[in-house]
Amino acid sequence: MTPPTSPAERAARFRSLHVPGAPLLMPNAWDIGSAVLFASLGFEALATTSGGFAATRGRLDGAMTREEVLDHAGELARAVDVPVSADLENCFAHDPDGVAATVAAAAALGLAGGSVEDFTGDPDEPMYEPALAAERVRAAAEAAHNGPHPFVLTARAENYLHGRMDLADTITRLQAYQEAGADVLFAPRVIDPAELRQLVSAVDLPVSVLVLPGAPTVGELAGLGVSRISVGGAIAVAAYGAAIEAVTELRDQGTCGYWDLAGVARPVITAAFSR
Repeated sequence: MTPPTSPAERAARFRSLHVPGAPLLMPNAWDIGSAVLFASLGFEALATTSGGFAATRGRLDGAMTREEVLDHAGELARAVDVPVSADLENCFAHDPDGVAATVAAAAALGLAGGSVEDFTGDPDEPMYEPALAAERVRAAAEAAHNGPHPFVLTARAENYLHGRMDLADTITRLQAYQEAGADVLFAPRVIDPAELRQLVSAVDLPVSVLVLPGAPTVGELAGLGVSRISVGGAIAVAAYGAAIEAVTELRDQGTCGYWDLAGVARPVITAAFSR
């Protein structure tokens, strides 16, 4: 298939890849190299990762500015021929107008889509009140759908990421975000098959799932009607884990077993970066 070239074509292609029962596998890239590598391996769309990007700057997730995140996401979108969806955190604003401004700025960079969270950033009061959360999604959807080209908006219900294991409230929130105009719904850390089955059946939009230890397999998620699967920052952290093991081996054992992994990576990287 010829890669989509214009932002409108990429957004349309991205939306079409969300098929219940045939989930889009969407790895999260953290820099240009990882984005180019994943695209070269045949993945049809990519996402950014707020935590993975922050790590490249020696910071923790949530420590990046709006401008830094937008610049980074736009850079990745320009580096590959596949659609890229941006992790926009809570869109760096509490008020709906600020959320809309962030989404509009992301769309203007040529991104195919992006997400808006209902996490406030305050661990003591982590979730926006439901009415405000829905208004924030409504403003994001209006910006996403009324710009110069389509932009696929993912609305995220963050309850389970912040210790609120309340499926009923999570579903109520997602239903409100659907009504507010979102294109894709996402409740990270909901991985129990019975809960996922209930969630998917309660909404009419494509549902994305974050894969975690103990989650159903890709095939099982497909059977549950899931439309998209992502990994968050896990692959970025795993890459750092491999680096930690390599330098620790060198320091403590004086050996270089990490060359085995380097030998696996080098030809794939060479092929990807030579295109």
